[in-house]
Amino acid sequence: MGYFGKNENKAVADKMREVFSEWIDNGHNNFEDENTCILRIDLTDGVLCSHGTRYEIDFTE
Repeated sequence: MGYFGKNENKAVADKMREVFSEWIDNGHNNFEDENTCILRIDLTDGVLCSHGTRYEIDFTE
């Protein structure tokens, strides 16, 4: 999605600041750097293993 500070990303950046408020401004991020990007990953499928049970997950449904 590109640079964190880009106007088009403001709504997403604001939501990320809210959701990750406990650590997002801990000094490890430089939001003035145009190389600080929001990367969107759309999952299609996956596997979750929990307590010896394997779950196949289809994220496309």
